Amino acid sequence: MSDTLDVPGLPFPTSPSHEGVWRYDEPTGAVLATAPAHTDLYVNPAGDDSPDAESLLNAAMLVGVPPEGDFQLSARVAVDFRSQYDAGVLVLWQDELTWAKFCFEFSPASEPMVVSVVTKGVSDDANAFVVPENTVWLRVSRLDRVYAYHASTDGKTWQLVRVFTLGDAVADHRVGFEVQSPTGEGCPVTFDRIRFTGERLSDLRDGS
Repeated sequence: MSDTLDVPGLPFPTSPSHEGVWRYDEPTGAVLATAPAHTDLYVNPAGDDSPDAESLLNAAMLVGVPPEGDFQLSARVAVDFRSQYDAGVLVLWQDELTWAKFCFEFSPASEPMVVSVVTKGVSDDANAFVVPENTVWLRVSRLDRVYAYHASTDGKTWQLVRVFTLGDAVADHRVGFEVQSPTGEGCPVTFDRIRFTGERLSDLRDGS
């Protein structure tokens, strides 16, 4: 990781994995990034000889260690989609074989889609739902050793997408943002309305 970047609203410093990708735009309060070409986080469960997507672990991340205990991190994500699998992402990272990402991604059908990937050795990829616009709200919550991914089209009512664990080493887990363009030459992504709270999410399924 390179030098830190302070993001107002986050009570911890973040470190960019790539130089020149990330910046904070003070007038808008947004974190801006352009995904480098041919970058992704993905460990193909079929192996590298599969004709499906190749394994890549070179996506640009901006992550930091959150405070101990439960939390919720949310952001509105806007992506200038250009190529298949372009995405703006909330990411949880332990190491190259232990991580999870919550993506607003351009599907093979050229539709913006909410997608989640949990990786423990290999990646488990799951599509959630199509979004009619190029903007969506994403949220990651920690409850003890468990994480939950929720998405929203209005920033008010949240739909549960996934509940999972990355194991017991939660003190080693970093959280933040990621941008990717696995098949393309890059795409601009905006993360704004960034909010972090140490409040425990009370109900995974009631839309709050």
